Amino acid sequence: MLRIALAQDDFRVGHITGNAGRILAQIARARDELGADLIVFPELALTGYPPEDLVLRPGFMRSAASALSELAGQVHGIDAVIGHPRAEGDKRFNSVSWLRDGEVIGTYDKWDLPNYAVFDERRYFVPGEAPLVVEVDGVKVGVIICEDTWTPEAARAAREAGAEIIVSANASPFYEGKHADRARILSERHAETGLPLIYLNCVGGQDELVFDGHSMAIDRHGALSEPAPLCAEAMLCVGFDRESGRFDYRHWPAGKTERLPVVWEVLKRGLRDYTLKNGFESVVFGLSGGIDSALTMAIAVDALGAERVLPVMMPSRHTSELSLILASEQIEMLGTRFENISIEPIYQAQLKQLAEVFEGTRENFTEENLQARARGNVVMALSNKFGHLPLATSNKSELAVGYSTIYGDMCGGYSPIKDVLKTLVYELAEWRNTVSEAIPRGVIERPPSAELRPDQTDQDKLPPYDVLDDIITRYVEQDQSIAEIAEADADEKIVRRIAGMVLASEFKRRQGAPGPRITRKAFGRDRRYPITSGWRDSG
Repeated sequence: MLRIALAQDDFRVGHITGNAGRILAQIARARDELGADLIVFPELALTGYPPEDLVLRPGFMRSAASALSELAGQVHGIDAVIGHPRAEGDKRFNSVSWLRDGEVIGTYDKWDLPNYAVFDERRYFVPGEAPLVVEVDGVKVGVIICEDTWTPEAARAAREAGAEIIVSANASPFYEGKHADRARILSERHAETGLPLIYLNCVGGQDELVFDGHSMAIDRHGALSEPAPLCAEAMLCVGFDRESGRFDYRHWPAGKTERLPVVWEVLKRGLRDYTLKNGFESVVFGLSGGIDSALTMAIAVDALGAERVLPVMMPSRHTSELSLILASEQIEMLGTRFENISIEPIYQAQLKQLAEVFEGTRENFTEENLQARARGNVVMALSNKFGHLPLATSNKSELAVGYSTIYGDMCGGYSPIKDVLKTLVYELAEWRNTVSEAIPRGVIERPPSAELRPDQTDQDKLPPYDVLDDIITRYVEQDQSIAEIAEADADEKIVRRIAGMVLASEFKRRQGAPGPRITRKAFGRDRRYPITSGWRDSG
C-alpha cells in the first residue's frame, strides 16, 4: 500500500526561508513518524500564495530557486512534491517539483492559469504543456495544480501518460459553498478519468483571502472522503491500495461543514492571521452597543483571546443609556478590558470651530459624520499610542449602499465583517450564542441605529434588511440587471435607488480596509468597478 502524506499547512507569503524550514520539518515527520512514501505540499508552498508582484522581482525568484535547490539536497528516504515559482529565461511558471534522494527528478508547470475573481495568474505566469507522472512504490502518480483540477485537460493528460492516481496541489480560497463545489469537481474529474484523486489545500489568512484547508479525496469507485479539518493545520496521511483503488484514511480528522460554524471559523482565521502576521499583538475598535460592533467583538475574542481585545465605548449626546448598558454587558460577558471615552467634548469643539462657516445652513449628515469621525480619531489615537490593530466594524450591506462614514466607522486597518451581509450578521450572532453567550440578547433584538441624531434607525433610509440584502446579492454578487431583480418580486423604484447607491459609493469602498472574503464576489479584489464613471444601470 502506497502511503501518501499531505501537508495541509500555512505557508506565509514571501517568507521563503521560514517556509523552507517548515517544509523540511514536515518531510521529516512524514517519513519518520508516519512512514510515508510520498509527501505532497500545496501550490506555491515555498513562497506562499498569492505572491503577486513579488514574483516580478528577480531577487525573489533567485531566492526561491536557491531554497528549492537546498531542499532537494536534504530530501532522502521519502519523495516530496513541493510547489514553487520557477523562472526560465524571461518566462515564469507556477510549478511543482518532485524531489527524491537529493535531486529534482521532475517538474510540472501549471496548465490552467486562472484570471478571474481574485486571481491574476496570467499577469505573472505562462502555462505549462506537459504532464508529470512518477512511479512510487509501484504506483504511477500524476500531479496537477489547483485550477488544473477544475478543467478536464490536465487530468486527462495525466491519465494518458499512465497515471493510476492523481494528486492536486492547491491554494484554494474560501467562499460560501466552496466545499460542495470541490466535491462536484472531484466527481467530474473522476467520472472523466476513472482515476482516484487527492485534493490537498493550504490553510491560512492572506490579506482578503482565507484558505480553509478542507482537503478531500475520491477513490477509484467514486467514493468521496469527508473534508479534512477546516481552517486548521493538519498532517494528513492516506494509504492507497493499487489493486482495489481504495484509500485507507490513516490520519484524516473530519472538518465541520455546517454553514454558520464554517463561516465563523473562516472569519476567525482571517482576523487572527491578519493581526499576527502583520506584527500586531492586539486589536482596538469602537463598541457601540449595536449588532455589528458586538459581532466584531465576539469574533475578535474567539480569534485572539480576551486579553488581546480592547473595545472602546465612545458615547455622545445621542447615545442611549441602553447602548451603554448593552456594551458594558458584553464586556463583562467576554471578560475584556475596555476604555470609555466620551466624544462629546470633541464634537462640541468641532461645532464651535465650524459655527461661523456653517452659519445659516441646516443640520444634515455633516453633523452626524463629525461624530463618526471623532470616534475614528479616538480609535486611531489608541492604535498609534499602544500599537493595537484598529478594526472597522461596517458590514457588507452598509458598505454596498454607502451607509457608513469614510474616516469614521470605516476607519481601521482590517474590517472583519466587510463581506458579511446584515442578515448574516444576525444569523451568526444567534448561532454564536448557542455555543456560549457572547452577544447580549438586547443587542440582537433592538432596531439597528447609528445613533447620530435623535430617534434614528437604519430603516429611516433603507428598506428592511432582508429586502436590501436580496437586492445586493442579486446586483453585486450575481450581476443581475435591475429588470431581472424587479421581476423577482422586488419594487423597481427601490431596486433602482439601491443600485444607484451601490455605484455612487465606490469611492468610499476603495478607501476602506481589507477584510476576509466569504462570498463569491466581495468588494475589493473580486469586484473592480471604476470610481469615475458616467455609466448608470438603466435596467
